[in-house]
Amino acid sequence: MLTDIAVRQAKPKDKAYKLTDGRGLFLLVHPAGGKWWRYKYRFGGKEKSLALGTYPDITLAEARDRHIQARKMLSAGDDPMQAKQEAKRQVIEQTVNVFEAIAREWYENNLHTWSPKHAGNVIKRLEYDIFPKLGQRPIKDIKAPELLTVLRLIEQRDALDLCRTIAQYCTRIFAYAIATGRAENNPALALRGALKTPVSTHHAHLKASDLPEFLKKLEAYDGELQTKLGLKLLLLTFVRTTELRGAEWKEIDFDKAEWRIPAERMDAGSELITGYGWKQWRRHSYCGYRPSRS
Repeated sequence: MLTDIAVRQAKPKDKAYKLTDGRGLFLLVHPAGGKWWRYKYRFGGKEKSLALGTYPDITLAEARDRHIQARKMLSAGDDPMQAKQEAKRQVIEQTVNVFEAIAREWYENNLHTWSPKHAGNVIKRLEYDIFPKLGQRPIKDIKAPELLTVLRLIEQRDALDLCRTIAQYCTRIFAYAIATGRAENNPALALRGALKTPVSTHHAHLKASDLPEFLKKLEAYDGELQTKLGLKLLLLTFVRTTELRGAEWKEIDFDKAEWRIPAERMDAGSELITGYGWKQWRRHSYCGYRPSRS
């Protein structure tokens, strides 16, 4: 049997050597001075050696406790080395397969399909509302009630549309985790009917019967000329107002009567080419008026 003094005073030699404590437990002293606790045993007809730690981080008493636990495991028919490897694997899995890590992986996987604006909104919403609460949770451990609690906090801000959007992100993230073998269930799907439904508020619009009167008033409008021309162009192309306001001359080819809105300015992330109504706009817009390009 070893003693604390014997372990402490063990000096390195030219070759590694063992100091035996009994029943397969020994201290391996390396030429470089390191002292490693080992448990030698047989399992399935094969001789194995289980690492129990290094001295002085693990004392003699602690090494004996680990030795006893390993022997109990062996008596129960389990391989202590496999059990240690499985415990290590679970620790790594819990560190790597947390919600935030998988969400960012899903984000990167879809980034090429989104416009920069949309991509920025997606990650900003996750970073603000989801990651602080669920980011470091193993994704397979997240259940529907836990996700609902986090989404309720968004509801309490009366941000119902935002809550619904983020719930959709979570649905896709969990689906991605299932597809890649990191989760088995999608708790976001179980929340259908549990979240408040936003009340639709439609933007003001013109009825077809109102258009003749509107066009008559538009022709008589004596305000800013660019406002008048812009409204006409909206009627002819049906682009969003943000796309019209952000238009640049380099996007427009007057000779081809073509307007190319680049992908980075489109929410869908793909280029829009519109030519319908462009010649009509030039014809009715004060003989092809072109504002200064300066």
